Amino acid sequence: MSEPILQATAVFKSYSLGKRRLEVLRGIDLIVQRGEFVALRGASGAGKSTLLHLAGGLDRPDSGTLLVAGTDLSMLSQTQLTTFRNRRIGLIFQAYHLLPELDALENVMLPGRMARRPAAEVRDEARELLTRVGLAERMEHRPYELSGGEQQRVALARCLINRPELILADEPTGNLDTRTGLEVLELLLSLGPERGTTLVVATHDSKVADRAGRVVVLEDGRVVGAIAADQ
Repeated sequence: MSEPILQATAVFKSYSLGKRRLEVLRGIDLIVQRGEFVALRGASGAGKSTLLHLAGGLDRPDSGTLLVAGTDLSMLSQTQLTTFRNRRIGLIFQAYHLLPELDALENVMLPGRMARRPAAEVRDEARELLTRVGLAERMEHRPYELSGGEQQRVALARCLINRPELILADEPTGNLDTRTGLEVLELLLSLGPERGTTLVVATHDSKVADRAGRVVVLEDGRVVGAIAADQ
């Protein structure tokens, strides 16, 4: 079996709230193989988003090990971590996090330009991705001119521009109505694997979880169960 794309071992994470210490992750162990679609389920506060943020290098654990594509994220400097995330990890959030001063095409191009790829190459690929997600006529529109579903489609295209090995999506359909959420899910499930990407999605949406190959259940900062798709 090939090396896992994501491996968390005894990962702990807590935050200070005034004089209190809030323990969010309490010894998470998780292995995700390349090519999997894993859904993280659990009540609000179970630790799903925190785990994704750590796996994406947006935060660091208090203790434990997080390997992405065999790289120990704790061993990277902040600059190295930013570069690694830009080139190998795609992130999608419930809040779309598009830059308001950039149009859709420029938002999608941004990670590619940060990776110092040739501008013409990045522009062509961004146009192709926006066309694939149904926004061929909206490329010059800024986020405030787009619906929520359109903004999430831009975020999906942006996430894919550098062909990441791992996509981490935090409630990607959470701000969308049922029909639009299903449309975005279908795009994620077709474009991600088509480009050789592994998917890990935190979700409360049963329709998203039902499409996963494996559902991992978190409770109070621990993994308490996993359900394969054929069970």
